[in-house]
Amino acid sequence: PQRFYSAYEESGFLDSEYTSRRDLYNLYHVLNHLNLFGQNYLSAAKAIIDNYVD
Repeated sequence: PQRFYSAYEESGFLDSEYTSRRDLYNLYHVLNHLNLFGQNYLSAAKAIIDNYVD
């Protein structure tokens, strides 16, 4: 699988700033898990939010 992801990144489909936004894309899912499964996901959500808030 790592070869797949490396080739995909080299293909040019992802722009150069994708990695800086990846956690923001995942925040929705982390918040959903926080809602469904509880406090175990709170620290992950806070960590992602802290990366985008001054």
